[in-house]
Amino acid sequence: MQAASPPPGGVVSQHTDLEGLVPLAGAAAAMSSFEDADTEETVTSLRVTIYHPGQMQNGIFQSIRFYNPEKLPSSEVVKFGRNSTICRYTFQDKQVSRVQFSLQLFKKFDSSVLSFEIKNMSRKTSLLVDSTELGYLNKVELPYRCMVRFGEYQLLVEKEDGESLEFFETLFIMSPRPLLQEHDWPAGKPTPEFCRSSLWCTQSTSLSASPREMDENEY
Repeated sequence: MQAASPPPGGVVSQHTDLEGLVPLAGAAAAMSSFEDADTEETVTSLRVTIYHPGQMQNGIFQSIRFYNPEKLPSSEVVKFGRNSTICRYTFQDKQVSRVQFSLQLFKKFDSSVLSFEIKNMSRKTSLLVDSTELGYLNKVELPYRCMVRFGEYQLLVEKEDGESLEFFETLFIMSPRPLLQEHDWPAGKPTPEFCRSSLWCTQSTSLSASPREMDENEY
């Protein structure tokens, strides 16, 4: 008996079947991409609104990129101060310590979100977190909304929770007015000051030919 011949167009039919797999593969990839985008984790964000009476004349915040969100690894200890080698955010002010304070993330045992702790790194001045006064190396958990003060600096710090445990985000805003008055914040304890008045600070700086750094024993 003669073997049956392949049906006309049989090879073409096999080729067509293979082509049919291509759209299916593309659809699967598109679906996977859509699912990844839909499940992208949000990050914990920290918004810092900052004010100093000499911010427009003295350029003390010139190293800070305002209104520019910055994504950082959650393992980083974020330091604020005068020393640009050590600190991520610097103040161009000789009255500020080389490292003034630091922020560090941690996770509580009974929580799925990240929290911040704030630590005073200055030997020469206290740090006020709302009404809590922190001495050198003292630290507290950062509330969701609080006022941080030292010298003539005022920082309104606001935290928003995110899902990611790998990253967090910072955003800095410059306030044109004192934050204590603008937000009706209770004055609480007097702000720890480097000098008793701005006039005395100005005079003492101008009288010194080469002002010494105030915290030479730090770092």
